[in-house]
Amino acid sequence: QVQLVESGGGLVQAGGSLRLSCAASGSIFSIATMGWFRQAPEKERVFVAAITRGGGRTNYGDSVKGRFTVSRDNAKNTVYLQMNSLKPEDTAVYYCAGRLGSDLHTDTRSYDYWGQGTQVTVSS
Repeated sequence: QVQLVESGGGLVQAGGSLRLSCAASGSIFSIATMGWFRQAPEKERVFVAAITRGGGRTNYGDSVKGRFTVSRDNAKNTVYLQMNSLKPEDTAVYYCAGRLGSDLHTDTRSYDYWGQGTQVTVSS
């Protein structure tokens, strides 16, 4: 089993920045791809970003390209999501997810492990 714990959420003004962290524990050697998703109230959970085990490949949702950056520190078993130029529409609960496969899938069904989420609120 793998446990994922997100942190770093909070309240920020539009145009500001936040960095989310996702700490992994357990059978982490089995995780090839790490992803970030978000879910706004009464909306579906959507893809934000993903990164491969070695960090050599990344993928981003269209709405965050150029503003968000995903990275990982395998020595610390932690994945990060640096969020810049935040907008009110970025407000959501952000979830970290782990995938056993190595492809940078964007659908929630392709991910095997999930964290509990961290709230990000961007005020206008």
